[in-house]
Amino acid sequence: MNVTGHTRRPASIRDVATAAGVSYQTVSRVINGHPSVKPTTRERVLAAIDELGFRRSATALALASGRTRAVTVLTANTTHYGYASILQGIEEAARAESYAVGIGVLESADEAAVAAEVRRAADAGGGLIVIAYDPAGVKALGAVPAELPVVGVVETPSSTPDPGRPWVWTDDREAAYQATRHLLSLGHETVHYVAIPSSTRRTSARTSGWRQALREAEAPEPRPVQGSWGPAEGHAAGRRLARDPAVSAILCGNDDLALGVLRALHEAGRSVPGEVSVAGFDDAPHSAYLTPSLTTVRLDFTGLGRAAFALLHGVLEEAAQIAPHPVSVPELVVRESSGAPHERAHDRPTRLKDTQRTTRAPLL
Repeated sequence: MNVTGHTRRPASIRDVATAAGVSYQTVSRVINGHPSVKPTTRERVLAAIDELGFRRSATALALASGRTRAVTVLTANTTHYGYASILQGIEEAARAESYAVGIGVLESADEAAVAAEVRRAADAGGGLIVIAYDPAGVKALGAVPAELPVVGVVETPSSTPDPGRPWVWTDDREAAYQATRHLLSLGHETVHYVAIPSSTRRTSARTSGWRQALREAEAPEPRPVQGSWGPAEGHAAGRRLARDPAVSAILCGNDDLALGVLRALHEAGRSVPGEVSVAGFDDAPHSAYLTPSLTTVRLDFTGLGRAAFALLHGVLEEAAQIAPHPVSVPELVVRESSGAPHERAHDRPTRLKDTQRTTRAPLL
């Protein structure tokens, strides 16, 4: 059966020109923000655009400007909280500037596979953002051709990068340092650590911050338990730590690991925070609704994604210098999962002096 309907075609630039009583070249100048248009004419064209529901063609705009208004994000993961939030920030910032966003997934750290994905991204035109939180991302960032505009979202560098490196990051080292100090201040002899993998080196920035706080407090330094990214790995690490009665505080490299640790402690009959305090990292949305609610460090991953696009946009529009920089200040969020060990709460002085427990404490 044939069904005939009335489908209205999208308004064209010439339709707008006719409605506004101007040439299509004038409409093009208004769309592209050209200064040589009278205010009254500009208002008339914009009114016609709104009335007709005109949407400019990205392809036509690219042909007119000689630039592709697009960005490709290379990432090894699109589901973990940090990665997904960075992608959200990139997409929001790109949409505001009328840029299209494509995603290239790095399925392995194999050099040939990484090089092929980088080539596909380069062929798409525009700029490139690489989320380099893992070996595949680090290799991709290093494989981008010199002529292709690129920004890297990286793990906290061990030293200040060269001025020409277009990188952004959060200060994971300081965040882990402050979270560890918080747990020590509650009266714990030391803080055990369940680590996420490092992207570029054996010791991650989060591990470095944890270790620095222990050394400054002259606290015992347990060997980190190497985890991965998800609750299952946290559960395995938590079962191991739960068997040791001396363990009274655990810092986890992200909130998903902490979720698994909490479950393992529950299964072992160890109360939180009465016997063991647990802190996470990232302040994922579920963290506030666990039982007990999770003490964690809030990082603005969405803002990091926006900053990455802003840096790339400046390079593409030739409007900004390349400058590597950290983004946002991490914030310690103290909830129910951290406290003084029950049997020591009233008779043991805190290891760190003048550290005040607050519901939310910005990391300075």
